Amino acid sequence: MNRILMLLPLALLATVPHAQQTKARVAFVNVDTLIKAMPNSAAYLKVMTQADTDLKAKRTSLQTLATKASSTGVAADRQAVTMAQKAYNTLQADYTKKIQAAFTPLSTKLNAAVAQAAKANGFSVVMDEKVAAQTHLVLYADKGTSLTAAAQKLLK
Repeated sequence: MNRILMLLPLALLATVPHAQQTKARVAFVNVDTLIKAMPNSAAYLKVMTQADTDLKAKRTSLQTLATKASSTGVAADRQAVTMAQKAYNTLQADYTKKIQAAFTPLSTKLNAAVAQAAKANGFSVVMDEKVAAQTHLVLYADKGTSLTAAAQKLLK
């Protein structure tokens, strides 16, 4: 009886890895490149460029006001910073809505092309290269795991 109790944990350990042996292959795509290659992406690209330009200008102005308010300590300067921050947040929210509206028609085609390329090449997970790099989610990836070219062919 003792031997059976000792072998039971070993038997359980031997069967557990078999349940998790499916291999998940991960690929990456450069979403910016794919969007630029898509027909009808001009509206989205225009909104993105305008948003980047306008928000950068507002950020610079806000930083200038914040520097001035911290050095002077005047209530009017602090109030100007608060107003500028509200204006920046409003502009950012407006651009977020515009960007989402412009991206919605593209996203369906983009997602379908990426999914088709992934299935055709045996990948089960696809990530955006830019997001993975910015968030440090991926520390290393072989260049052979890029599906950008394959998805780009499907988008044209």
